[in-house]
Amino acid sequence: INMVAIDKGMPKLMTLKGILEAFIAHRRDVVTRRSIFDLNKARNRAHLLEGLSVALHNIDEIIELIKSAANPAEAKISLAAKTWQGSVIKELIGDRDMAMFKPEDLPAELGLQASGDYQLSQKQAQAILDLKLHRLTGLEKDKIFDEFNELLERIKHLLDILQNPDRLMQVIRDELIEIRDNFANGRMTEILEHKIDLTLEDLIAQEERVVTLSHGGYVKAQSLSDYQAQRRGGKGKAATKMKDEDFVDQLFVANSHDTVLCFSSTGKVHWLKVYELPMASRTARGKPIINLLPLEKEEVINAILPVSEFNDEQFVFMVTSSGTCKKTSLTNFARPRKGGIIAIELRDGDKLVGVEITSGEHDIMLFSANGKSIRFKESDVRAVGRTAIGVRGIKLKDDEVVSLIVAEQDSPILTATEKGYGKRTALGEYRAQARGGSGVISIKTSDRNGKVVGAIQVTDEDEMMLISNKGTLVRARAVDVSIIGRNTQGVTLINIAKGEKLVSVAKIAETEEEDAEGEEQVTEE
Repeated sequence: INMVAIDKGMPKLMTLKGILEAFIAHRRDVVTRRSIFDLNKARNRAHLLEGLSVALHNIDEIIELIKSAANPAEAKISLAAKTWQGSVIKELIGDRDMAMFKPEDLPAELGLQASGDYQLSQKQAQAILDLKLHRLTGLEKDKIFDEFNELLERIKHLLDILQNPDRLMQVIRDELIEIRDNFANGRMTEILEHKIDLTLEDLIAQEERVVTLSHGGYVKAQSLSDYQAQRRGGKGKAATKMKDEDFVDQLFVANSHDTVLCFSSTGKVHWLKVYELPMASRTARGKPIINLLPLEKEEVINAILPVSEFNDEQFVFMVTSSGTCKKTSLTNFARPRKGGIIAIELRDGDKLVGVEITSGEHDIMLFSANGKSIRFKESDVRAVGRTAIGVRGIKLKDDEVVSLIVAEQDSPILTATEKGYGKRTALGEYRAQARGGSGVISIKTSDRNGKVVGAIQVTDEDEMMLISNKGTLVRARAVDVSIIGRNTQGVTLINIAKGEKLVSVAKIAETEEEDAEGEEQVTEE
């Protein structure tokens, strides 16, 4: 058997015998160091108990000296300067060698002398001054003497271990036997006669994980068990800690064996397994997703979509800045490739704007930079193969698509312009029409407003982040934005400085609440 192991700080290829010898040498070192530490600790404690025993034997003189001292410092000096009767220590030690029990740094003139006198050290004098009166009772005196005797035996035992190699090996042997008796159990794995082909995924336990992607491109995963259930009214826990210029853009719960489809700005799709995402604590930022994928220069990830099963009942809906829409069956993305594959063919200057997983029965909404929008049935877009180009979603002239929304429920649509203006408009005001039309006005793009930078569907509970080209971030509540008609200019969302423009609006995937570890609050009705 050949194994690589660290021996004395260096990796070595070792045989079974070599490993056992290295382990025994390591255990010798551990037990020796531990015994030296315990010996010094026992000697220091025995030294203090010696002093207390001498004090109890000379208690009347000790009390008289302390009473006559002007202050504790003077009493300490007087105790250490006076010579005391040390016959009690002789009786306690008996025929044992006194040098065995002295601390190594104790000067020879201190402690028990050949004449039977005893000279206290500064530490012993301080211990006598700290002695409480109840320790003067007969029972407490016996406890001090008993502890002193136990320490003497302990010191003798430790010295035997350090001086006798056979005794040292016996300690190592006894400790290994104790570990075996307390912790040994039967083999948990099953040895099979036939080989089973296992993949890395087979060795990873299935568990629910919380995946977060920040606006700055940092991704991480956490175990769902990190989030304990709280009663109604609890403060909650922050899912991740971001820098001031970053925030959580996407958050979802997925199984560790689920696939994450990563769509880039160049129209490519890459694959990651949830278990491949870096595990991190709630307060960590995670790792840049560009470090996990083979992306080209200036290629960025626009969206990540969790997929637990690739089936024919779901579709990937994509839209480009030129207004091209494409709907492809989810099964077309079931076979991962190392460098990714083309999800949608992009012409020169075109880029992928949005990607969503749909059921085939939603309403699709596209929003352009010049304030136009169109709403049409998803069924108007025929499902095509992965290599197909797609169809026209909205007719544009000197314009480009900036946002894709898969309409859900009846929540209003919030639009924002580059000069900091915006509004919420009821979903019902966007009437459904045929795909490929010019659409209707979503917001006026006057000189005051500038062009549209984005649109999102929000509820009253949602929060949004407004981002300028100078790095300014403003967090706002959607409910604070007025709901007005389509053909209007909107209200102020953010005050833009001269030469500054709003470049993006995004719905925050979680609210920023204080981290209340283990705290539960109940709101009274």
